[in-house]
Amino acid sequence: MHSTDPRSISAPELHRWLEAEGMPPRLIDVREDSELEVAPFPGDVLHLPLSRSSDWMDTVLGELQTDRAVVVLCHAGIRSRHFGLWLLAQNGALEVWNLEGGIDAWSLQVDPAVPRY
Repeated sequence: MHSTDPRSISAPELHRWLEAEGMPPRLIDVREDSELEVAPFPGDVLHLPLSRSSDWMDTVLGELQTDRAVVVLCHAGIRSRHFGLWLLAQNGALEVWNLEGGIDAWSLQVDPAVPRY
């Protein structure tokens, strides 16, 4: 049975996952351009700003593989959770995780070099 809700992952757990051997998750950042300018996530992310969803909604599912986990993030974890719910509604075979507390938690718990806003 497929999950209809994204799994939660803490910033320290995500950091360990990204540092581990093996296939890293696909990171998707749904924040706006201005937010990324202030506090970019220190890693390779697919940037899909929610305000421009009409630009990517028809093609994003083709960019994701069901054999690679997806971790979605935003500023505090709310928008990314909603995006994760949408992803799972479109394709329940995806493994979707939501970064609890978003980039703010990453800054506080993992990398203080990432500015808070």
